[in-house]
Amino acid sequence: MVGTPKSSLLLGGSCVAAIAAVGSIFELSSGTPQLGSSVTTAILLLSIPLGIFLFWAAVQDARANQE
Repeated sequence: MVGTPKSSLLLGGSCVAAIAAVGSIFELSSGTPQLGSSVTTAILLLSIPLGIFLFWAAVQDARANQE
């Protein structure tokens, strides 16, 4: 196994952030987001860089723990 529990948690967080970003895009494109446009936009703007960072951190952790 290449990954560690830490890299698995980071990758899981990245997946959650990606799902939040896609959901926010769909909500904004519907025209009437349930949480309001400002909150949904904030979620979108935070989840994209967070997802990228968590994915990068998971890859770095897995690489550091390879044989």
